[in-house]
Parts: sequence; C-alpha cells; structure tokens
Amino acid sequence: MRIAIYGYGNLGRGVEAMAAKNPDVSVTGIFTRRDPSSVTPVSGLNVYPASAVTDFGGDIDVVINCGGSATDLPATTPMLASSFNTVDSFDTHAKIPEHFAAVDAAARQGGNLALISAGWDPGMFSLARVYTSSAVPGGNIYTFWGRGVSQGHSDAIRRIPGVADARQYTVPVPEALEAVRRGECPELTTRDKHLRECWVVAEEGADRAAIEQAIVTMPYYFDEYDTTVNFISEEELLRDHSGLPHGGSVIYNASSGFENEHTHTVEYSLRLDSNPEFTAGVLIACARAVHRMSLRGVTGCISMLDVAPADLSPLSGEELRHLML
Repeated sequence: MRIAIYGYGNLGRGVEAMAAKNPDVSVTGIFTRRDPSSVTPVSGLNVYPASAVTDFGGDIDVVINCGGSATDLPATTPMLASSFNTVDSFDTHAKIPEHFAAVDAAARQGGNLALISAGWDPGMFSLARVYTSSAVPGGNIYTFWGRGVSQGHSDAIRRIPGVADARQYTVPVPEALEAVRRGECPELTTRDKHLRECWVVAEEGADRAAIEQAIVTMPYYFDEYDTTVNFISEEELLRDHSGLPHGGSVIYNASSGFENEHTHTVEYSLRLDSNPEFTAGVLIACARAVHRMSLRGVTGCISMLDVAPADLSPLSGEELRHLML
C-alpha cells in the first residue's frame, strides 16, 4: 500500500515513524505547505509542496491527511477525497455529521473512498462504545479523557491571534471517574467530567486578557468546561510541556436479568506516551482498510464503525483466526 503524508506536524511525523513499523506500507512522499527545503524528515522521505499532490495520482493508494480539525481538515479532506482515497483524524465530535456529509459528496463525485475521524477518540473509543452498548443495551456510557495533551485543542489555541505556542491538558475530575468505576451511574454534565488546563506562550505585546477570553469562550473546545489559562515563557513550555502523552477510558455500566439484578461494568482504557504516534498507527490501519475496501468497489465516506476488524490488520484471515480469535 502506497500512502502519502499530507501535512508534517506532530501527526505527520507520527505517520512517518509508524509507517516504518508496517512492512506492507510504503510512503510516496510528504506533502507540506511549508517550504519543502526547510523540512528534513528523519526517514529521508522526499518532500513536496502540498499543491503537488495531484501530480502523484498514479503513485498513491491512500492520502493520510494530517492537518488539524479546527480549520484544516474541513477544507482539505473534501479536496483530497475528490481525487484520492483519504483518511483523516477529524475530532470535533459535534461537527462530525457536517464533515461526513461534505467528504461523502466529494468522495462520491471522485469515485473514491474516504474514512474520517480515525484515531482513538473518535475511533477506538467509538468502537468500545458501540461494542459494549450492543452487548448489554440500555446502560450508561461514560468517556473520560486524560490526563494528557490534546493536539486538537492545543492547535485551536495556537490559532488565536497573539499566541506563539500552547499546550492544553484534558484532566478527568477524579470524583466523577471513581463514581463511575464503582457502578454508581451518576448523571454528569460535560463540566462535571473534565477540566481543561492551558499553558500558553503569548507573543510580545499581546493582550493576554483577550487571549484568555478567546480560549474560555471557544465553542466546542472550552466553553462547556472549567478552564484555567496559565501564561508561561517559551523556555518553560519546552522544559515542562514538550511531551505529548494522553489516554483515557470508556466505561459502560449496565444491568441484565428480568429484575435487572445483575450489573456489569466494562472499561476500555488507553495510556499513551505519544498521542500522535498512536493516532498515526490507527490512521495507517484505517488506510489499509480503505485501500482494501476501495479495491472491492466501495466509495463515499465511512468511519471506523463501518470497517470490519480484519480489514485493519496486516495479518491474513487464517492468521487472525489462529492468533486473535
């Protein structure tokens, strides 16, 4: 499978690293909006201008779009899907139906297949929510993220005028998490479940009060959460916040029996030392599925909920049945 990496930030570098762990994957090149001569990939891959991607149509099976969800992916994924099989990691949950519709129209017009919102949430966590609620219907689904750095939220902060750099940590509220794990089935609002902690480097002379107000009132990202904004120096950010860990849990509480006398708690958890590299691994697996499904004639837009697990794996059906079933 020949992939192209479109965008070379943290996620693009993650795809570069994870491609080397997949022997059935080759990378045609990296396509970036930066000056290609300023980009030096660790793996020595060729780097091209983003606008040149359409010149490589015969050399690319799937484009992995590594842009940010705030402004990049809504524009670039439909554009790419009109010419290529495409995978992205769009993670603004409330806008997924809108993004799906735009990508579906573009992919169908081009006769291609696109998979959106791949990663661990949305993505792996989405599967956990569907699997558990399908087995024992009528329960309560809880999703907790963190503590960890959210790439999408950090990117959204960095796009605010006056912000030089930023990291945003999503932090579960401990009391809420433990109540769910005890099977108490509490009613929790968005604000009850998570805190958002922001570490921001402001440009010289920037209006810090305006930056803070823009952060805490940002729709879909911060307005429904208790959010703290901390201004620090670039040196402090690099010293204390250079890593990109993340993780979280999907917890499902449900009951069965004619009198609901039997209770069940199912938890699926991740603890990630590198959020972008794990997300990149999921994107590559989804690219594999998209390539296989495309060869079977599937077009339009899909999500991980539409993919058979066997299509994600480099193993054969026989190997999967022997090792995994």
